[in-house]
Amino acid sequence: MALKDTIRKMEGMLMDLAMDLRKASEKGNKAASQRVRTGTIQFARLAKQYRKESVSAEKKGGTKKRKKAKKTTRKKATKKRAAPKRKTTRKKKVATKRRKRR
Repeated sequence: MALKDTIRKMEGMLMDLAMDLRKASEKGNKAASQRVRTGTIQFARLAKQYRKESVSAEKKGGTKKRKKAKKTTRKKATKKRAAPKRKTTRKKKVATKRRKRR
């Protein structure tokens, strides 16, 4: 199976699963719950197949590679840090010692 076919199959299966999931959760449809459970197993198998096909297509050069966008140089916003709190108790002690000496 080709990669494009696998992608189409996955999209269709996801839409079906979403519909059944709504039926199961909103209406309490037990049959829809069963379809969701079996559908997720089938989707997992299809996902494994997709991984294999995509890796082999990448090795062959079958997928298009996008060009990387040029990075613009912007200044990063830096957070302003609060000034460190100074110990005021130390200053008070020094001030009282000076007064006593006089």
